[in-house]
Amino acid sequence: MGNVLIIDDEEKLRSLLGRIIQQEGFNVFHAGDRRSALKMMQTQPLDIVLCDVRLPDGNGVELIKEMKEKFPDTIPILLTAYGNIQDGIQAMKNGAFDYLIKGDDNNRIIPLLQRAMETIKLSRKVKRLEKQIEKKYSFKKIIGRSKAIKDAISLAERVAGTDATVLLLGETGTGKEVFAQSIHASSNRASQSFVAINCSAFSTQLLESELFGYMVGAFTGADKEKRGLLEEAHQGTLFLDEIGEMDIILQAKLLRMLETGEFIKVGGTKPVRVDVRIIAATNRDLEKASNSGEFRADLYYRLAVFQIHLPPLRERKEDIADLTNHFVKLFTGGSDSMVHPSISAGYIQLLESYSWKGNIRELRNVVERSVILCDGPELLPEHLPSEIFRYSPLPKSFENEDLSLATYEKHHISQVLLHSKGNKAEAARLLKIGVATLYRKIEEYGLK
Repeated sequence: MGNVLIIDDEEKLRSLLGRIIQQEGFNVFHAGDRRSALKMMQTQPLDIVLCDVRLPDGNGVELIKEMKEKFPDTIPILLTAYGNIQDGIQAMKNGAFDYLIKGDDNNRIIPLLQRAMETIKLSRKVKRLEKQIEKKYSFKKIIGRSKAIKDAISLAERVAGTDATVLLLGETGTGKEVFAQSIHASSNRASQSFVAINCSAFSTQLLESELFGYMVGAFTGADKEKRGLLEEAHQGTLFLDEIGEMDIILQAKLLRMLETGEFIKVGGTKPVRVDVRIIAATNRDLEKASNSGEFRADLYYRLAVFQIHLPPLRERKEDIADLTNHFVKLFTGGSDSMVHPSISAGYIQLLESYSWKGNIRELRNVVERSVILCDGPELLPEHLPSEIFRYSPLPKSFENEDLSLATYEKHHISQVLLHSKGNKAEAARLLKIGVATLYRKIEEYGLK
């Protein structure tokens, strides 16, 4: 079950305790003094330490304090004689999990050890999850080798360790929420909540209720008090996406919270105090909007303490191949060990020639569609949607090919029919044409 060290200069007591604990499946180690105990802790991974108060070369209460500093993951439990309960209380203050009175608490030993092991397992699980989250949202997970994206990452890494408000600027689909999550995961608030809300997705009244919460009777249907997202994000991070769409009235209330750390719930009278880091994002020019009166200038300056501009995909085309490869793996299982379709040069050339108004989000959707349509070992230009061809100059690899619209249309219909396994109605739905039109095209191009 776990490794337990018993520290006591009474060999008979150590032996008796050891036998009792071993019968429950624990591995037991012994030490008769402080020095040998510390030496064993340095060489042996231990889960729990049962430590006597009186040791030949030290005091167990002080040893527990030293242990918690050097071995914070190990749980100490004090063994004290009857009448020395004050030692147990001091040991608890020094970081002990609990204390046992020698001779009187024999029935408590095993349940206490089991409870300590449950605490250890829960702590390890939390740490594993934290590491997974940290790895998932690490800046190293942001794909790109271009100078533009590296500069943005560098700025984000610099500000992550502070509590400064951050304003992420960039077009839709450039990865603003990914950056916000990475900043939070690299901050000293990483163990606390990351709460996100899209300000453009709610009416003014609903957004106010979501952000600030409300009291009972604040409006029709408010039959119980609601915690707002600011309270949910206490000691953590609140990500306000599309902040430029927030109503001017709510902007004033948000500004007040940023300045004082306090706000009043809808229908409330008493201020609520929170400690929240704000990361905001927008695809609008907030400086221009503040100059025209569409956005509060004082709020803009509060939010723009540290600005990071995320480049559009058309300005970082050298990253398209890496992003495409990542999405192909994502949509075919996500594992590096799995077999994925390769990506033809012509496919990449067309992607690099496209303007990408929807940025990374649009690229992700295009690659997902291609993976669905690809029944062979390689992603080819014919697996791309027609708009990629319509707005992209022809790559050099196409110079000697038949570029007639009929040739492309034939290939495209053929691929969709393969994907739908010959189901004409499904193929027509995917092609967004009538079934009669599809049959005519099949006959025209000699498809089966």
